[in-house]
Amino acid sequence: MKAHTKWLTAPLAAGLSAALLGGCGTEQGGGSGSGDGIRVGMSDEILATDPAAGYDPGSWLLFNNVFQSLLAFPKGGSAPEPEAADECAFSAGSKVYTCTLRDGLTFSNGNPLTSEDVKFSFERALKIADPSGPAPLLSTIDTIETPDERTVVFRLKVPDATFPSKIASGAGSIVDHREYPADALRTDGKATGSGPYKLDSFSETEATFSANAGYRGNAKSKNGGITLKLYSGDRAALSKALTDGDVDIAYRGLSAGDIAALEASDTTDDKGIEVIQGSSAEVQHLVFNMKDPVVGKLGVRRAIAHLVNREALVENVYKSTATPLYSIVPAGIAGHNTAFYDTYGTPDEAKAKKALRDADITGKVKLTLWSTPSRYGPATDEELKAIAGQLNASGLFQADVKSVAYDQYEKDIAAGKYGVYVKGWVPDYPDADNFTAPFFGEGNVLGNHYENDTITGSILPKTAATADRAGTVDEYGQLQDLVADELPVLPLWQGKQYAVARDDVTGLEWTLDSSTVFRFWELKKG
Repeated sequence: MKAHTKWLTAPLAAGLSAALLGGCGTEQGGGSGSGDGIRVGMSDEILATDPAAGYDPGSWLLFNNVFQSLLAFPKGGSAPEPEAADECAFSAGSKVYTCTLRDGLTFSNGNPLTSEDVKFSFERALKIADPSGPAPLLSTIDTIETPDERTVVFRLKVPDATFPSKIASGAGSIVDHREYPADALRTDGKATGSGPYKLDSFSETEATFSANAGYRGNAKSKNGGITLKLYSGDRAALSKALTDGDVDIAYRGLSAGDIAALEASDTTDDKGIEVIQGSSAEVQHLVFNMKDPVVGKLGVRRAIAHLVNREALVENVYKSTATPLYSIVPAGIAGHNTAFYDTYGTPDEAKAKKALRDADITGKVKLTLWSTPSRYGPATDEELKAIAGQLNASGLFQADVKSVAYDQYEKDIAAGKYGVYVKGWVPDYPDADNFTAPFFGEGNVLGNHYENDTITGSILPKTAATADRAGTVDEYGQLQDLVADELPVLPLWQGKQYAVARDDVTGLEWTLDSSTVFRFWELKKG
């Protein structure tokens, strides 16, 4: 799987993160919506309106409200449930996945949605294979059959028990085959889907949505429409828009300082502003280049692991808008353990010194930590400077920090120029697979030359073939323990989600969970 733009676009604590499309049971949603329209502001851009191209949080926010997927995640849940599908099931050992569509589905333009559109949508994304698109999530698809208008049969190349979660994400968006070219992206900035909302207009600064009266699915709209105001990274403008009453909700983009100040302010309630906190599975790691002449030595990596104080980082840099992370699989995701805490415990200079001496390293270790605030936000530089300070305070390291633009950063990582660098991750779906296979599987996204035959040859294939995800806990525990022992990465923190809203807005508690889409339909004003 490739990284694309699902790498975290700002540190969790410095950016309000995405939530997830929901739906539950068989209740029919839809209708024209009711209540007042709601204005939502965020600092992210929407980089694509075509699901074959977008793989960023802003684009997936649009996809998960305008398009239907066969499955969707219920609010607060991690097991996908039928959405455009009436039912789906595996056969042939997780290698054949068959879905039956709901009866009477239509796109917002009135065209019927049939199995032909489903097949077209997936084959199109794979054929176009846009560098910024979700095709890697669909790479296990071999062939798609449509025996009738309501039946879709996916035949997979290998057993893939996470396939339902993958197609419940923005990667599973179903488009109208009459309005999208089969081998090229749609370029008119419009979107035709069958989801709970229609995209009425779109520009660099604003997108407007209205309820789709023909929608048939689980969502029930509680508002008359959404206006999404886009501030393109201008956090000050977003904050001002909220306090001035130009938006009802500030979603992605307020800084950790803004959030902390609002939570602590005695005047927040007086201004009619409320801070809503939710869970998140976005994470950030230090990554070690295993071929680097310095951190390629296990003793150096272990010394760093014994010195980094995560509690101080989240308190001082992120103002407690994140939590310390002690493993690869974050808390709240099935299979999570605390392997790094169990292995290294709390910061301990004596243990760090012993790790270096056991590796016959007696002098100060010279080290550069590489950062890219243009990708992960300005707090990233501050964070890495704090880590360098922790290492240097031990007297064992002589560490500094260098910061470069994201394009150069990625090129230099690919060229192996960095020994230690930072990476953040936005999950595509809430399963331990999405925090392990992309990092430690073949062709992984970290670019750090880490290989472990037990992980790639045994653990990942076995977990991928296990349909009962609860049955993978032991294997994922083994994987996390191996990674903690060999230290190709050092987990730093897991973010929290925040939205800040006028106090007459409700429903935000149903939009901030550990998945990856913002539910327009749950929002209500007045």
